[in-house]
Amino acid sequence: MEGSGGDSASPMAPVAKWKTEFSRVFQFYLDKSSPLLVHRWLGTLGVAAIYVLRVYYLEGFYIISYGLGIYILNLLIGFLSPKVDPELEALDGASLPTKESDEFRPFIRRLPEFKFWYAITKAFIVAFLMTFFSLFDVPVFWPILLCYWIVLFTLTMKRQIMHMIKYKYVPFTTGKQKYGGKKSPGGSPSHRG
Repeated sequence: MEGSGGDSASPMAPVAKWKTEFSRVFQFYLDKSSPLLVHRWLGTLGVAAIYVLRVYYLEGFYIISYGLGIYILNLLIGFLSPKVDPELEALDGASLPTKESDEFRPFIRRLPEFKFWYAITKAFIVAFLMTFFSLFDVPVFWPILLCYWIVLFTLTMKRQIMHMIKYKYVPFTTGKQKYGGKKSPGGSPSHRG
């Protein structure tokens, strides 16, 4: 029988093969960029600057910028929030320590830094591409959108900071904790063995 064997090629086979190869190469470079924190964020800052300049010179697409701002605010809340919310999981025993006598549990984010970076970068690229279509240039009075976004940001951050204070967690670390050695009479730490 003709056409029923496995040797007949589908017309979509080259496209599927190219997609698989592209996905593999893209994932390879994404994995290589993982430890390069500063370089990744500088690249995202560059993409954001290009988007801001495009919106500034076109004097439009403010509704896209507002939507982008709301999306970034949502990502920021996920980045600043613990994976296990103490309010919801207090009975489960997997909550953050709230007293000095509680066992130390490291802060684990709901949205890890790499996923946060990747989502923000994709958002700026999508928003940049949307500026090429006049369909998305909805005429709005941008100062009202800006004021509304600032109020929304302020209220959301106030709520998040109050949550941090209530459950005594800090979502930022500055590296491994350093302990001072014994102080010698001169004031500098002693490094004797």
